[in-house]
Amino acid sequence: MQQDEVAARVRQVIDATGVSAREFARRIVIDPSKLSRSLNGTRRFTAAELARIADIGGVDVGRLIGATAGAAGEVTAGASATPSTVRSPSPSRSPSPSPEGGRPLQIVRETVRLIAERGFHAVRVADIAAACHTSTAAIHYHFPGRDELLEAAVRWCMDEDTRRRAEATAGTRHAGDELRLLIELQTPRTEQQRRQWCVWLDLWAEAARSTTVGRLHVEYYRQWRGTVADVIRRGVEQGVFRPVDADGAALALTALIDGLASQVLAAEPGLPGTGAPAMHDALIAHVDACLMAPVSG
Repeated sequence: MQQDEVAARVRQVIDATGVSAREFARRIVIDPSKLSRSLNGTRRFTAAELARIADIGGVDVGRLIGATAGAAGEVTAGASATPSTVRSPSPSRSPSPSPEGGRPLQIVRETVRLIAERGFHAVRVADIAAACHTSTAAIHYHFPGRDELLEAAVRWCMDEDTRRRAEATAGTRHAGDELRLLIELQTPRTEQQRRQWCVWLDLWAEAARSTTVGRLHVEYYRQWRGTVADVIRRGVEQGVFRPVDADGAALALTALIDGLASQVLAAEPGLPGTGAPAMHDALIAHVDACLMAPVSG
């Protein structure tokens, strides 16, 4: 089966779900650009991606690759298919209903939660399976290795972080107000924010060792600093901020946020001067001193 025919079948699955390609990419936990390239025929779908697409679309993997079922439930495609063999769920067992967003998204969410609680290297596939009320085989069906699971967890965290910032700042016109909102979102004040930061700290360590995660880390920070720089530029145009180098100011501010957040998480809870409120006050003081334009008159 030719690659373009596989892509056409995947398009049909996406159309049947009634969501955008970007939302579908989020649900199968891959980068939207990867999905786009695969649909356009410039990149092959991996076996794990086809498994996740089949899960979300409620179809058999064999249907996607134009294969026939062989012995022991193995699905075999033609020589030109994307994967030569893909394991299909056993037809003798009725699949349990997938949670909202599909099983792959549930697996990633539970992985992120467990990483926040225990650290990535302390989380076993069996722990993730137990949290999802499924088997380790089901986890490996969607994410064959820990590297794929870690990459998916990083992408999900990036997507969620970007989504929360966009929702919180939608409609904000005053650049000073928007920058303060961004700072609040990046300050580990709530339990959810602390969990998020615990995950980020773990992923930073992995980024130093993993080329794939490292590239994602670089891309995320490029986007995050770009967001802050755009707000600063708009603030300069509005006369809210001093005329500063927006890119340099964004680099300094995001680095300060990261450093202060890591200190907050490492400090003993309740220790005076080391909590999230103190961090937030320090960041606002930095903005006031280094960015805010003096009030005329």
